Order: sequence, then C-alpha cells, then structure tokens
Amino acid sequence: MTAKVAINGYGTIGKRVADAVAAQDDMEIAGVVKTRPSFEAKMALEKGYELYAASKKKLDDFRKSKIEVSGTLEELLEKADIVIDATPGDTGDEYKKLYEKHGVKAIWQGGEEHGLTGFSFNSEANYNNALGRQFARVVSCNTTGLVRVLYALDSEYGVKKARVTLMRRAADPGDIKTGPINALIPDPIKLPSHHGPDVNSILPGIDITTMAVKTSTTLMHLHALNIELKKTCSEEEIINLFGTRPRIRLVSSKDRIKSTAEAMELAKDLGRPRGDMWENVVWKDSIAINKGELYFFQAIHQESDVVPENVDAIRALLELEKDGMRSIKKTNTALGLATS
Repeated sequence: MTAKVAINGYGTIGKRVADAVAAQDDMEIAGVVKTRPSFEAKMALEKGYELYAASKKKLDDFRKSKIEVSGTLEELLEKADIVIDATPGDTGDEYKKLYEKHGVKAIWQGGEEHGLTGFSFNSEANYNNALGRQFARVVSCNTTGLVRVLYALDSEYGVKKARVTLMRRAADPGDIKTGPINALIPDPIKLPSHHGPDVNSILPGIDITTMAVKTSTTLMHLHALNIELKKTCSEEEIINLFGTRPRIRLVSSKDRIKSTAEAMELAKDLGRPRGDMWENVVWKDSIAINKGELYFFQAIHQESDVVPENVDAIRALLELEKDGMRSIKKTNTALGLATS
C-alpha cells in the first residue's frame, strides 16, 4: 500500500513533513492546503504538490493571485488516507469534525491539547500503541526532545525524577509577527511549565517538573537537565547509551560546537534541507554525574525535530509497518539521517 497523505497547513512544520513524506517509498503527497496565497503556496506548486484552498471562500484569493489550486480541503480529503494537520493550535476541534465526516485518519501537532485525540505519540516510546488508531497527536518539539532522552534513560536505568529548565527561542527565524525581544521572559511566570505534563502524556511514570525562559534567539531551544536515576551508572555509560539512539546526535565543544549557532551550522554542513537538525543535539562533554545525579545540556531545533515522528506516526496509524524500530530506520534512511 502507498499511503496518500494530505498536509493541512503548509507552513513551518507542514512543508517539512511534506518533503519528508515525499522521500518515503510507501507514501505520497495527495495535496497540500494553504489558507491564503504566499511564496510557500508557489513553492508547493514548484515542488509538484497539488495545492488546495482551505475553504471555498479562499478560492478567489488564489485565483486573483494567479496561483493554481486543485480545489478545497474537503475535496482533498475525498482522496486522502490520512491528514497531517499542521494548522495553528486551537483549531483542532473544528478540523476533527471535518476529518470524521470524510472518514480519514489524522495526526495533529503539539499546539493542540492531548485531550483532542486522547493519544500523544513518540516514535520510540509508544509506536505499538498507535497502531491502527484513528487520531493521534505528535507532541511539541520540546516534548519530543525530552521524551527521546528520558525514554532511553528510563528504559536502561530507571528515572526517579527529572528537573528541566528550558531556554526557549522567542520565535521561528521567519516569524516577524512578534518582532525581536531584548529580554529574558519567564514563560510562564507561574510554575511549573506545561512541558512536564506533556511528557507524562507519553511517559506517565516519569516524575518530571519543568520551567521555561523565553530568550532573544530564533535558532533553537536549549535544555538543562538534572536527572536522578534509579540505578548507578557512569558518565561513559550515558554517552554510550545516547550514542545508540537513532535520533540523538552527540557533539563536543572540542570540535568547536559550543553553541546553538554552531549546532545549526553543523546541520547546514551535513547538507540537511533547510539546515534542519532532526535529532536532539546533546553535548557529550556536558554529561556529568555529580552527587549521584545526572546533568547535561541538549539543543532542540524547533522547526524540524518532530518531522520524522510525523512520518512514523503515519505508518503506525495506517499499519504500514508494525515494528516501530523498523519504521524509525526506514524514515531515517530516506531522510539521510544515519541510524545506529
């Protein structure tokens, strides 16, 4: 079976997922949806994707801009097996009714609440539980990054508790709505932040508390993790464990990767499309065991780390592949992401 995938919302995440889907040999793009004419709509057509308007009311906007559309979202749903919903958060309930009406499966992003689907997805942690489901939610970029490391640590050593400080980017690089900020903003001021409960939507047994600060950068998020493990281990064992995980990339300050800027430069030098870093970037020389507790830094590329998870979620919901690790390897190979 070749899955026909619709992308509703061809923006920061949607366009990246579309390209990742197009790279797979067991799925294809049925069409992509934009709300209004833009350079992204034109680029979608240049890539050979069929373009659809979000509604009948929007058709005239595209026609006036002389951008060819093949119809509306509802028409696209008639020929799709599954929808990647990358629309802005808080529109989930509206679109869920539409997807149910057309009998298509759907995957939302982390901007929606867990309750919308009742199931939040991570490729390594709960792939088997996603098999055959009607709806799922791929958790946010930060939660995806946290689950990747915490699942690995909990599986090997058991996590007694995790305390995490997230230093968040202020906006995506192409986002000019909020403008630059010259401040450090507790986000939220009332603690803890939502990231801990979001991790628990996938790993309910983890005792995790998080706090976040919005910073004056658009490049990546940075996490400072403090974790108490149930079993004793060494720093070298943690490095070796992370080195075996399919979506964790170990880097070192000895190689002049001392910042998120240099981590993003590495992604470009790797030849990644759009300079994307799909993996967690973990500084192996930050990994330390102090007084029996584990500490380390990791960076998360907010524009791209959820992209491979979306591809795996498609396979799980449509049961194109029953084994999660085989799907991860297949996705990684198609994207050019080395799998250990």
